[in-house]
Amino acid sequence: MLGKSPQERGPASDISADDPTVELDVLETTMSIEGARALRHDAHGLIPSPIPRAWIVEGAPAARSKRLAVTSDQLAATWMWDCTSGRFNWFYDDDEIVHVLEGAVIIEDAAGLQKHLQAGDTFLFPAGSRYEWTVPTYVRRIAFLHPPLSRELKIIRGILKRLTAPFRHKPAVAADRDHRTPDP
Repeated sequence: MLGKSPQERGPASDISADDPTVELDVLETTMSIEGARALRHDAHGLIPSPIPRAWIVEGAPAARSKRLAVTSDQLAATWMWDCTSGRFNWFYDDDEIVHVLEGAVIIEDAAGLQKHLQAGDTFLFPAGSRYEWTVPTYVRRIAFLHPPLSRELKIIRGILKRLTAPFRHKPAVAADRDHRTPDP
């Protein structure tokens, strides 16, 4: 059975611990797992998106990204992003809501408060903030980016909502349901 993989040997094979090919077989299996993992990540179509060198604190994190969707006014977008191990700062120009799909990250705000995010967690990074990211091995996330409205635009939006409120018609069922929540 020299040189055959465990799959080729079949389940009924008797493998001795003294067999010199056992270590090679384990290595081949490990490489196959890593290869499959790389293929899975490549399946998303992410392209290199280097982190600015000045932001990197430790390691050599490799980041990739892909824009998945953008609103018709071009103000909000959804991105997929992944990154290998390393520690770096990230500066947020827009409000960014992230949902971790795979892996984990430890984030630390400017005050030193740390939070561990893992697959399934969602977090808001407010515009104007800075967070230090520590990626132990790998992280993949979806990010929803939206620039915050200026104070002036918020005032205008409020005025427009009040002016148009009498003209907005809601179906009776929706009106009963929506009376408990504020109008968007």
